[in-house]
Amino acid sequence: MNLQPPHKQRLLSRVHRAVIKLGSSILSTDEGIHRKRLRSLSEEICALHAQDVAVVVVSSGAVAAGMARLGMKQRPKTVPQRQAAAAVGQIDLMALYEEYFALFNTQVAQVLLTHDDLANRSRYLNARHTMETLIDAGVVPVANENDTVVIDELRNFGDNDNLSALIAGLVEADVLVLLSDVDGLYTTNPHTHRDAQLVSVVEDVDDALATYVLDGRGRLGTGGMASKLAAAKKAAAAGIPTVIADGLHAGVLPAVFDVKRAVGTLILPKGDRLGRRKHWIAYTLKPSGTVVVDDGAYEAIAQKGRSLLPKGLKEVQGRFGSGECVRCVDLAGREFARGLVNYSAAELEKIKGLHSAGIEGVLGYKLTEEVIHRNDLVLI
Repeated sequence: MNLQPPHKQRLLSRVHRAVIKLGSSILSTDEGIHRKRLRSLSEEICALHAQDVAVVVVSSGAVAAGMARLGMKQRPKTVPQRQAAAAVGQIDLMALYEEYFALFNTQVAQVLLTHDDLANRSRYLNARHTMETLIDAGVVPVANENDTVVIDELRNFGDNDNLSALIAGLVEADVLVLLSDVDGLYTTNPHTHRDAQLVSVVEDVDDALATYVLDGRGRLGTGGMASKLAAAKKAAAAGIPTVIADGLHAGVLPAVFDVKRAVGTLILPKGDRLGRRKHWIAYTLKPSGTVVVDDGAYEAIAQKGRSLLPKGLKEVQGRFGSGECVRCVDLAGREFARGLVNYSAAELEKIKGLHSAGIEGVLGYKLTEEVIHRNDLVLI
């Protein structure tokens, strides 16, 4: 029994803001950008925009476009080569977006981001204000990672699936749509198993990650079903549903937003929506270290919503300063929370296991009684 339409009726009947990710597998060919397909998708996005749905596009394809223009036959292996391809390809890619959206009287704006832009709170807020200003002006932002300056293996976000989930939280989207070259999530690999069945609705994305994740990546892409489900998990924590659908089919976006039609895989949001700041802590920041806590501290944090005190701290791993994000793990090494620490790693080494009253006697000062305040803690 297909349960998607009732879920779609509830979740997508009043969509005012959507983030749509276009994967490299649907935009790219060996000759560069698949212009006919990009034009078709541009028309579908503009139709949504004309229906008062504010859209943010997260677009892949810059490196592939640059490869074609530079005469590269294989994906470049070094970071500088990939950055050069991205720099060349971004021009081609955005020129096409501008041309095709102009056919439907819609303006676009290029938004290039790095992880640091979203990991820094003030820059995160500035990015949100910029997005809001563009949306209010009726402009469609086209976002991508700033490949030309990223040096962490070119992919600081990991892939554009992850970036699209973070942007969905940034702009408080009503839905995240991931378009790729597959119909959605299957029970097994449909390319090798004829009995593979499309999973229409995923109610628990964690179960789906454990049950259905398939290996394999496209030749020009950096993502796969695992990255799409990981992105959907981030979106779900922000209360945002995700649709994974096949962008190779003309008319895919009208079908996705038609509440009476079943298309792709709909991944439901979590029941409790994380606050914007806590979502930022949990999914945008990169942990700088790890703190190991005892059973009492684990219970206090995980079950009672308490702060982490130095008394429950057993071990400090990594080098980090005050205010940075750290992983909280139990004695078995399982991560259960993330948070912003009030003391540096060096300071925590000195006060671990102590009662809060003993902090000043050891350090000579006491910034706060908590290692991590409950307002800065997020359960994973």
